[in-house]
Amino acid sequence: HRRFHRRATPLLPLLSRLRSVHGDGASRKMADIMEKIAGIELEMSRTQKNKATSSHIGSLKAKLCKLRRELIEPSGKSGPKGEGFDVTKTGDCRVGLVGFPSVGKSTLLNKLTGTFSEVAAYEFTTLTCIPGVIRYRGAKIQLLDLPGIIEGAKDGKGRGRQVISTARTCNVIVIVLDALHPLSHRKLIEHELDGFGIRLNREPPKITFRKKDKGGIAYAPNNNGETTFLDEETVKSILAEYKIQHADVKLHEDCTDEDLIDVIEGSRVYIPCIYAVNKIDQITVEELSLLNEMKHYCPVSAGKEWNLDGLLEMVWDYLDMVRIYTKPRGTNPDYDDPVVLPRRACTVEDFCNRLHKGIIKSFKTALVWGLSVKHRPQRVGKEHGLEDEDVVQIVKKA
Repeated sequence: HRRFHRRATPLLPLLSRLRSVHGDGASRKMADIMEKIAGIELEMSRTQKNKATSSHIGSLKAKLCKLRRELIEPSGKSGPKGEGFDVTKTGDCRVGLVGFPSVGKSTLLNKLTGTFSEVAAYEFTTLTCIPGVIRYRGAKIQLLDLPGIIEGAKDGKGRGRQVISTARTCNVIVIVLDALHPLSHRKLIEHELDGFGIRLNREPPKITFRKKDKGGIAYAPNNNGETTFLDEETVKSILAEYKIQHADVKLHEDCTDEDLIDVIEGSRVYIPCIYAVNKIDQITVEELSLLNEMKHYCPVSAGKEWNLDGLLEMVWDYLDMVRIYTKPRGTNPDYDDPVVLPRRACTVEDFCNRLHKGIIKSFKTALVWGLSVKHRPQRVGKEHGLEDEDVVQIVKKA
């Protein structure tokens, strides 16, 4: 341990400054946590990765996760909330613009929504979270211009903690990158969001994890193929770090130790993400063609208003929403104000609950016109799954 502390000394001046400025117990605790994190990261970087050390590395990663969680969700009374971060969710869905300072997020928001967000060519202009609403294909999409993320946000530096907490509530995240250095910025932002439990363009791991009262650890490897990352010893050492002695762990795909930690923590969010590379008017055609190899990417120029339609279309695809039109009895369908539902939850029952929670109690049947039915109209029950641009008429009990 003495060896680790000697190497971790660069953090010590910062920690002592934290203690001297604030002097309270919370700051002292945060400084201690950061010191522990530095020690564990140092040990991980020195440990060779092989089968013999995999269980030790797994337990170190679990320790790191627990410490980071303490930084994000400090126990005791919370301090004053940052101005502008309690943004009320309006519209049908929420899209967050995330990025380093002065990459053009505010300009992008202005062009897309007409909402005034202070724009300047210097860093840290947007100090609060500014919402704007845009109507696209009948849906109301709330756009949030989140303040510029800086390195160390996940460790509580700057306003990063509030920014990323708001980012967790978004349906889609648009990471705005500067075309002059997109890849380095992308890597840093992904690392910050990952440290906050936000997983971009990923599905939840296919692991069945269930705690029990007795019987020890029952581990079942992946039946659908080989298991290359997790063995029984690694699983037991990770669970021991969480003080779990009795549990069932079953893999349904080839998962890593980090996947298992995500499932145990249970607080991870899996959000679709688009990389909007801004200021493409400042780079050459050759540099632009190299960027085409980036996945989930959309080139734009907010200042010149290039490809903003393409970005909006991509956002709509990633939101994966379904528009349902209402048809009161004896009238034409209301095509101006659709009910917008996520595709994963778009049954007739979901549609009724979105209109009013009490409708389902008096629900008898529904008449549906559209792609989800063979006949026009067709009587369906509340379990029927709806498709985009279906027309629905609710028939109530007499």
